[in-house]
Amino acid sequence: MFVKSKLNFLSKSLAILSLVFVGPVIAQQYTLPSSDSRLIGERIQHKVEVGDYFHSLSQQYNIGLIALMASNPSVDPFLPLPGTRLELPTSMLLPDVEYKGIVINLPELRLYYFPKNTNEVHVFPVGIGREGRETPQMKSVVKTKIKDPVWTPTQTTRSEYLDKHKMVLPRVVPAGKHNPLGNFALRLAYGQSNYLIHGTNSDFGIGMRISAGCIRMNPDDIEWLYNNVKVNESVRIINRPIKFTLEPDGQNLLEVHSPLSTKKLNREVNTTKVINALKENSLVDNNAVQEALLLHHGLPINVSI
Repeated sequence: MFVKSKLNFLSKSLAILSLVFVGPVIAQQYTLPSSDSRLIGERIQHKVEVGDYFHSLSQQYNIGLIALMASNPSVDPFLPLPGTRLELPTSMLLPDVEYKGIVINLPELRLYYFPKNTNEVHVFPVGIGREGRETPQMKSVVKTKIKDPVWTPTQTTRSEYLDKHKMVLPRVVPAGKHNPLGNFALRLAYGQSNYLIHGTNSDFGIGMRISAGCIRMNPDDIEWLYNNVKVNESVRIINRPIKFTLEPDGQNLLEVHSPLSTKKLNREVNTTKVINALKENSLVDNNAVQEALLLHHGLPINVSI
């Protein structure tokens, strides 16, 4: 199972990898599948060349760092050997929810946007709340759109910075290159409207659990979303580490991501339903299912007999 030591290792590893130069990201746009399918995208392999690093590749293909590491667990993320073929997490199962507005599946570290009156879905890697400052599940809407947001760190955040970094944060950080919210933000109506989907002034943290609860996106991604989403569009944040579907071609596809908490995993109603359905399904290979549940590769795997 996913343990805290692995999370700590990934965080330290990715902090180092984030220092590598990266180029512009590529938007991920998919055509929605037929109504009886949930599979989008295609499996892509990348042949490692000299100078390739996981962080630069995650930016090149606009995929999350942890997602890339999970789909290639045997590859050294610091020094991938030239010639190695990496499995890119560019194929996925859509979450089993209404295809409407913004949908964020926390264990995937992905944001799905379903534009109204189109046959498209746009998928972006995101950073979410770290342990102790978790991003909550919610049904909400976009309350306001903010260009050049001002950051007003909470007292909790200011105390954390002082304790961990010996840094005194100002009460207000104006818009600009030193503002960690980036250039664009969407304020959600949930609770006291303290949660944002926002950009960043650093490429570190996308595809990781690192924020104080807000949703963090690459600068180009949040700018695109800001320009396309409308006020009052729906936002749903869910916690679905396991996705399963029977495709029209007869494939039983299972996609498993590392759960946010192993303690709460068995209390997740949707997760329990999927696991129970798999146990009762005579058309799936139980050994393949157990392997997928153990390894958390985050890729759609055919578990049919």
